[in-house]
Amino acid sequence: MAVVPRLTRIYTRTGDDGTTALGFGGRVAKDALRVECYGTVDELNSLIGMARAADLPGALDGDLARIQNELFHLGADLCVHESDKAKHPVPRIEPRHVDALEAAIDQWNQELPPLENFVLPGGTPAASALHLARTVCRRAERLVVQLTRTEPIGASVLPYLNRLSDLLFVLARSANRLAGHADVLWDSRA
Repeated sequence: MAVVPRLTRIYTRTGDDGTTALGFGGRVAKDALRVECYGTVDELNSLIGMARAADLPGALDGDLARIQNELFHLGADLCVHESDKAKHPVPRIEPRHVDALEAAIDQWNQELPPLENFVLPGGTPAASALHLARTVCRRAERLVVQLTRTEPIGASVLPYLNRLSDLLFVLARSANRLAGHADVLWDSRA
C-alpha cells in the first residue's frame, strides 16, 4: 500500500536554503533536473484544473479528473529514486495508464473531423487551456528525456507523457467541437 503524506503544517522552513527533499531520502537543489521534472508535472496538473474550471463540456471532465489523479502518481514516480521504490512503494505510472490514454485518444478522435491543416491553439477558454496544458506536457516530456540521460526512471513515464500530450490535443479539439466552435486553423499565407 502506498504511503500518503499527512500534512499538518504547510511551511517547514527546510527549503529556505534552496534545497528540497526527495521522496524517501536526500535533499537536492530546488532547481535540480528531477525537481524540474515533477514541478512541471505539477504545473501541467494545474493547467488541467484550469481547463476543467473553464466551462469545459461535461463529457470531457471524467477523463481529465482521472488524468489529474494519475499526474499525482507521476509526481510520486518522479520524486522517488528508482532504487528506493522496492523498499518504499509509491504510486507509479503503469502500462495500464498508458493504455487508458490510448483508448481515450481513439474514442475522442473518432468523433472529430479529419485534420486537413495545422490547428492553432485557441477557440473556447477550455480548449485554449487544454492546448496550453499540451505544451506544458511536451515540456515535461523533454525534461524527463534529459533526466533519463543521468538517472533511471519508471518505464512507463515517457510513454505516458507522450500519449497524454496527444490526448490533450484531441481533447482541445473536442472541447471546441462540443461547444460548437470550429478548430482554429493555421493560415500558411498570413
